[in-house]
Amino acid sequence: MSQARDIVTYLHQTVSLGGSDLHLSAGAPPAARVGEGLQPLEDFLLDCESVEELIQQTLSESQRATLEKDWELDYALQVEGIGRFRGNVHLVRGHSEAAFRYIPDAIPELSTLGHYLSAENFCQLRRGLILVTGITGSGKTTTLAAMVQRISEIRSGVIITVEDPVEFVFPHKSCLVKQREIGSDTKSFPIALRQALRQDPDVIVVSELRDLETIRIALTAAETGHLVLATLHTLDAPQTIDRIVDVFPADQQQQVITQLSGVLQGIVSQRLIARADGQGRVLASEVLCASHAMRTCIRERKMEQIVGLMEIGYRDGNRTIDQSIVELFKSGLITRDEAFYHCRDRKVIELALVTPPPVPNQA
Repeated sequence: MSQARDIVTYLHQTVSLGGSDLHLSAGAPPAARVGEGLQPLEDFLLDCESVEELIQQTLSESQRATLEKDWELDYALQVEGIGRFRGNVHLVRGHSEAAFRYIPDAIPELSTLGHYLSAENFCQLRRGLILVTGITGSGKTTTLAAMVQRISEIRSGVIITVEDPVEFVFPHKSCLVKQREIGSDTKSFPIALRQALRQDPDVIVVSELRDLETIRIALTAAETGHLVLATLHTLDAPQTIDRIVDVFPADQQQQVITQLSGVLQGIVSQRLIARADGQGRVLASEVLCASHAMRTCIRERKMEQIVGLMEIGYRDGNRTIDQSIVELFKSGLITRDEAFYHCRDRKVIELALVTPPPVPNQA
């Protein structure tokens, strides 16, 4: 068994390779996620003790105590000369393992991420609820950060974020940005959100809507004249609406539907798809812009009509995930297989295949 190097070395290797995550697991080499695959960083396997030692190098005394009590831990890690990471430590068959997500120093401009103009338009709003959704690793946090940065550039006011943990760090621009971290600045999302309403906010940002109480307070905040931005782990716009409503008991759901239909301004559901030229991934997104017809649909819970309304609302900024995928395919950015894998309705993609895409530029 060869000797593992220190955690800083592995984090540096991950970033140098263009990786997004470092994984430390017993019985496997340290590995960086590069694109959609894992790249080993050593030619030997880590044992439980080596993994534990690497993890302990990143923890403070209070974090060690939290990990011992809760058996898992989310935290932010700043490494001089390399950058910022989001760490997650968890138990696997009784021993510690970890994943570290790299957070670039610079917050990207919203326009560079591949979003439609609708995302920029959402940043112009003064009140209501905007949701950014997708699976883990789909870039939700980056999109949310880009939107917050844009808002802080174009308006004057107070932005309060509630995060677990704080990832991107925002400078004060035209807005004063107060970033609060669960576990070090506040004890929970619901407590922080209740207090935020007393802190003269213009914009409230919630890194994740995790539970009933957090969703309830977020809806109330949007209802009382604040702009609320949040993320949710859902695959598309209809599923997002269902998830919010289904969190509540049956006897409260009609009230929640009414609230949601009144405050929802937009949903951006995104996926990252492997590029046809093998050079990384490209963004596909579904965008729901709340119109009168859309609000009526939500209020009457006619979820089966939402996709159709997005399809015909193309000129108003709506996009279905299939429309987005077709655009990427016809531009030669993604392959036929990837288009079929990520689509909602294969028939939409099959119709697009009538016109073959151009050969992607290899230059």
